[in-house]
Amino acid sequence: MIWMSWRQFRTQAIVGVGALAVLAAYLLQLGMRIRDSRDSYLGRCQPQGDCAQAMSQFVGEHQNTLLILAGLFGLLPGILGMFWGAPLVARELDAGTHRLVWNQSVSRRRWLLTRLLFVGLAGAAMTGLVSLLLTWAASPVDAVADDRFSTVVFGARNIAPIGYALFAVTVGTVVGLLVRRTLPAMALTILVFGVVQFGMPNLVRPYLMTPVDVTRPMTAEAINEARGLGSISSAAVVRGLTVPDAWVTRTSELRTTDGRALDADRFDDCLMRPPKTGATGTFGDAARCLGELDLHVDLSYQPNHRYWPFQWLESVIYLALSALLTVFGLWRIQRRVS
Repeated sequence: MIWMSWRQFRTQAIVGVGALAVLAAYLLQLGMRIRDSRDSYLGRCQPQGDCAQAMSQFVGEHQNTLLILAGLFGLLPGILGMFWGAPLVARELDAGTHRLVWNQSVSRRRWLLTRLLFVGLAGAAMTGLVSLLLTWAASPVDAVADDRFSTVVFGARNIAPIGYALFAVTVGTVVGLLVRRTLPAMALTILVFGVVQFGMPNLVRPYLMTPVDVTRPMTAEAINEARGLGSISSAAVVRGLTVPDAWVTRTSELRTTDGRALDADRFDDCLMRPPKTGATGTFGDAARCLGELDLHVDLSYQPNHRYWPFQWLESVIYLALSALLTVFGLWRIQRRVS
């Protein structure tokens, strides 16, 4: 079975190894360039003893490139599920060759399990190696930027991508088993994987561990530290508030001293028509106007020291989903597919 799995999978494997070699060469070169850049910035700032601005410039120089790489790498598990997982069974059913394969001495379940493990582990190994190289290359920037919990970065570092790859290949295999046509199975695989990858960081990840809840007074200084005021819905919100060494998962609307949401008209008055006081800062007079209303927000956050527990928890969730899908596929191929 293993030899047959290799024979049928070798073309994809050769293409994957070639792509991995190219990616590895690029990431190794990128990692060395980032380290040289860090040493250069440190060499310029250390005589003065203040490296905060230099390190900010260092992060700014490389952060966009690393974000693009992380976003592209986030697609890799879905691509593996699409091109490696979806055709695994669907191609046999589509071509009718399953009748010959399943009339041999190997049972359907053993055939499916062996092929799924072979391809799934290959996908996990490839994704794990790319993740390892990208994590190594980006580590000097990650250490300074301290944004490892951000959606794109979290999903492209360390062990979580391995779980994504196993899940994507399993989804593709099961979808192919159900749809029985290769091209529709490939399309549905990338769709299902995309939906899950959107739901996990937005609906599940913030609550994998109980968040820490705090109340923060919204003085003019605190408002000027935010990234934005207001929203499309005209709600009285402050966007982009941060907590040191933490990932902010929820920020309430601006609230008055009695706990009620600030009236939208009052918020608009301060935002669009604040008294002219000549206040400085990001939001100037608007921040001064809101700061005089004795407002606060309720924040929920996850401390950065929970990063590795989150990586493990999310990986276990994807592994559990993969196991459940595998059990379903083994039941389905035995009972319903002819």
